[in-house]
Amino acid sequence: MPNTDFTYTVDDLGRFEFGGTALAVLGHPIRHSVSPAMHNAAIQRLREQDSRFNDWTYYRFDVAPEDLGEALHLFHAHNFLGLNLTIPHKVQAMDLIQAVSPDAEQMGAVNTLVWGEFGYDGFNTDGYGLKQGLREDLGFELKGATVILLGSGGAARAAAVQCVLESCEKLYVGNRTASRLAGLMEVLAAMPGGGHAEAFALDAPLAELPATGVLINATSLGLQSDDPPPFDVSLLPEGWKVYDMIYNPPATTLLQQASARGLPVANGLSMLVHQGARALEIWSREDVDAHPMMKAACHALGLPPRPVGEG
Repeated sequence: MPNTDFTYTVDDLGRFEFGGTALAVLGHPIRHSVSPAMHNAAIQRLREQDSRFNDWTYYRFDVAPEDLGEALHLFHAHNFLGLNLTIPHKVQAMDLIQAVSPDAEQMGAVNTLVWGEFGYDGFNTDGYGLKQGLREDLGFELKGATVILLGSGGAARAAAVQCVLESCEKLYVGNRTASRLAGLMEVLAAMPGGGHAEAFALDAPLAELPATGVLINATSLGLQSDDPPPFDVSLLPEGWKVYDMIYNPPATTLLQQASARGLPVANGLSMLVHQGARALEIWSREDVDAHPMMKAACHALGLPPRPVGEG
């Protein structure tokens, strides 16, 4: 019987029998992902309500980028009902799956795959997770707001599109790689309301920021303790808030510096939980309680329990 605490590889698909209704998260690296603990806790709650979830199990697989195409074919052949994709697979998978939801097409990235007869269909729940995380942790609504977004990878693309879909007043997007940033800005420009988005250089301060807004970090800067902060928070007005998608470590240098200034801050754990809950809703076609997911995630990370909204 496969172990949900273990980190598997694609080769293990032929060595173990992943019976029943199998789900998995794919990433590289992936060993420290809390998704299995989180999803299996939610599945246990679903089992208590409906016996059809008795054979559902969620696993973790380390898949290198160069192996993703073959891996998706094998997961499909082994009838894995659903897959979550994390770094670095969200953008690459767009060219490897059968169909993509309209919002994921705009985002240019997928994080949730659903088995279909001829391949996987792709969805993106990151934007939803971000929206819920901002609302829950910071009491912040994107509609009519000013947002500074750092990054242009898969998570940043989802965040940027969500900001436009939510009718934010102004969206500033900054990234170290000019070509990736330009590609994201082209996507936003083609959207209704995308004219409110503007690219900026990370080393050039933004002028005339309004009194309130939110800074969102969607870069990987902060994952390591010696990473420099991706933005100088001293440039933010006193009424701003700071959200870092990184949840481990729970307090990045960016969040520490923002807190020292007295700015409200939050990490990405709530985003992780809510995007995961939405993914499980897509697979199960049932409402999913986010409370056991948050409890399991906090336990896996060695963090004290924290509340979670209803979504």
